[in-house]
Amino acid sequence: MSAATESFLAPGDKAATSAPPPPPRPRGRRVGLIASLVTLGLLLAAWSLAAWQAWVSPLFLPSPIAVARAAAGLVTDGFADATLLQHFTASLGRVFGALAASLVVGVPVGFAIATSRIGRGILDPIVEFLRPLPPLAYLPLVIIWFGIGEGSKVLVIALAMVPPTVISTAAGVRAVSEDRIRAARSLGATGSQVLRFVVLPSALPAVLTGTRIALGTGWSTLVAAELVAATRGLGFMIQSAAQFLVTDVVIVGILVIASVAFFLESVIRFLERRFVPWSSRL
Repeated sequence: MSAATESFLAPGDKAATSAPPPPPRPRGRRVGLIASLVTLGLLLAAWSLAAWQAWVSPLFLPSPIAVARAAAGLVTDGFADATLLQHFTASLGRVFGALAASLVVGVPVGFAIATSRIGRGILDPIVEFLRPLPPLAYLPLVIIWFGIGEGSKVLVIALAMVPPTVISTAAGVRAVSEDRIRAARSLGATGSQVLRFVVLPSALPAVLTGTRIALGTGWSTLVAAELVAATRGLGFMIQSAAQFLVTDVVIVGILVIASVAFFLESVIRFLERRFVPWSSRL
């Protein structure tokens, strides 16, 4: 803009033509992190105080130091004929295998339910049938049909992870703006191009949200899945330790599952901020 043109603009108009200042950096994440650390510190202090004062028998609530020693022993000596790393690797492989299967099945099914009345009529009842069922309800049937091999364990976890993936994907596809679709079609986009460049990016935040929910469901189903003649896995380790009242090993297994679930949650949140920053609200 030339100086002669700027001379005819009011001060407010000049401010309007200048570039807006960058938005301040949000502090919500930092405040949330501090609050989480304080909460964890208070819980650890309460746990230590309860163990130190012997409010609960050490057989049922060992001290944090005893749990740390048990964790060190699991790393070196192991428990139930496997080290902590071997149990962890077995469980992680089952959860990731089930997650891959749920995404391969759940995302296309969610698109079909959201975009086709026939697809919704066929697939939606199946999803709604599986959604409220706890894994222990269909675990015996899975054993009868597929045996006690590794595939049955992955299948039980995947059946629990598919419904949240389907529901979130369908909700994200339905929420796509019609104006964007019409604009893409007016520019000559084909149906596949609309699906690839408009619908899929718009539904991606919902797909990631469904993945987060599915991961939580998968880890909660892991213990039930590893009841099926498993010899390794965090769920199997927890169940074996509980039978012999080895409470410190049970607590170690619970803490490992919680830590891994929290880490995976953080990874998905990072992917959301990286690839779909417009969906962030905090």
